[in-house]
Amino acid sequence: MLHRRADQFLIERIQQIRRGLTGTPLITLANEQCDLVAKLEFCNPTGSSKDRSALWILEQAIGRGEIAHDTTVVESSSGNFALALAFYCRMLGIPFVPVIDPNCNEATETQLRLLCERVEKVCLRDTAGSYLKTRLSRVQELLAELDSAYWPNQYANPDARDAHYRFTAGELIAQAGPLDYLFVGVGTGGTIAGLSHRIKETYPGCVVVAVDAEGSVIFGGPPKKRRIPGIGSSIVPPLCGQALIDHVEIVPETRAVEACAALATTYGLYAGGSTGSTYAAVQDYFAQHPPGPHRPRVAFIAADRGHAYAQTIHDPTWARQLHAQTLQPPGIETLAVN
Repeated sequence: MLHRRADQFLIERIQQIRRGLTGTPLITLANEQCDLVAKLEFCNPTGSSKDRSALWILEQAIGRGEIAHDTTVVESSSGNFALALAFYCRMLGIPFVPVIDPNCNEATETQLRLLCERVEKVCLRDTAGSYLKTRLSRVQELLAELDSAYWPNQYANPDARDAHYRFTAGELIAQAGPLDYLFVGVGTGGTIAGLSHRIKETYPGCVVVAVDAEGSVIFGGPPKKRRIPGIGSSIVPPLCGQALIDHVEIVPETRAVEACAALATTYGLYAGGSTGSTYAAVQDYFAQHPPGPHRPRVAFIAADRGHAYAQTIHDPTWARQLHAQTLQPPGIETLAVN
C-alpha cells in the first residue's frame, strides 16, 4: 500500500474522540470459590471490546497515511467489530463497507445498514461450515474493485493486539490489582494476545485461560456449524499465536446460553454470547480445578452486551430449539438463525 501524507484533519478528529473516552468499569461478582471480577467491556460506546481495536487500528492507519478522507474501509466481521468500525468511521466521515453473514444478529445488521451506505452480506458457507472464508474472499474482491481502500484485517493486524495491551490491560491492572486468573474469549486473537502479554509482565504467575466455542478450529478442534457470533473461528488467526495461554476451555453454545441466563438472574448483567461463554468457562474450570486454601482473584472479560441477542440467546424459544438441535443427528436443521 502506498503511504500518503497523514491527513491532519483526521488526526485531530480521532485525537478528540480518544480524549472523550473514559474506559470501562470493573465490578465484583459474589462467588463462593473465588474473588471474581468482570471487566465490563460492553460499556464501550458501541457495546463491545471491539471498540478498542477498531479505534486504535484507525488511529494508527491515519497516522501512517494509510487512511485519508477519500479512503473506503472494508472489513469482514460477524458483528461487533463491524459495528465499532461503522461508528468511528461515521464520526470521522470515512466510508465503511462491512462484510457480514447470516449469523450477524438482526439488530446489528439493522444498525449497520443505518450507519453504512453499503453493506455486503455473503450467504455461502465455507469448507468449515462457517462463513468466515467466504467473507474474507469478498473483502479481497472489494479491495480490488475500489479505487482507494483499506483493510484493517483484525485477524492479523498487530495494532489490534496493541490496543488491548495499551488500554484494556492497562485499565484492568489499575482497577483489579494482583490477579491469579484471567479468562478471555477468543475470536480474532487480538484481545487475548494483548491482554496476556501485559498481564504476565505485571503478574507473572497469573494463569491465562483462553475461552473458545465448540466447533471452532482455533485450538485444533473439529469444525462444526456455530450460530453464536463473536467467539470462535473457522481459521486459526495469526494473532492467537502471539498470545501467552496456559489453559483452554471449550464451551458448547448451549452452555453459553445457560451462562447468559445465569448472569442476568444472578447479577443483573444482560450479556452477549462471548461474555456468557467466558463466564461459563470460569464456572467449568473451577468445577474441575477447585481452588485450594488460597482464595484466588479471578477476572474475566465481559466482551459484549445482550441487546443484539434479544431474538436469539435471550429468547427462550430460540434457546430451546438450539438445545434440541444439539440432540439431533448431523444433517438435520431446525433452528432459524436471525
